[in-house]
Amino acid sequence: MSAADRPVGIDELLERVRSGLDRVEARDAYAAATAGEALLVDIRYAALRDRDGLIPGALVVERNELEWRLDPQGSHRAPEATGHDLRVVVVCNEGYASSLAAASLRQLGLHRATDLVGGFQAWRAAGLPVSAD
Repeated sequence: MSAADRPVGIDELLERVRSGLDRVEARDAYAAATAGEALLVDIRYAALRDRDGLIPGALVVERNELEWRLDPQGSHRAPEATGHDLRVVVVCNEGYASSLAAASLRQLGLHRATDLVGGFQAWRAAGLPVSAD
């Protein structure tokens, strides 16, 4: 079995994926989104959004729909999916699933896709805006 064919654990996979991402800290993500330079995409499931709130202006797309909604060539794309140059910052709860999701978006050609270090919890801890709905 070659090195490329051997199974990897999630920790190694996450490390590999993250090495190819320019991950963003919460305050930098806020500044980029506020300046219109990045689209924040919240992939947390409904129970977490209900419990913790939302990032104002973020596009909410649950993880299982992400590729369909963000593919600029897809028939089910969101209006915000304007092109492959779009800078997407994926937000999950703590910054793990978002790394894998950003890597998946990169496979679709969204070469500027990345994720938020620490996820929504880091956003909230930084005192950035959160709304109840």
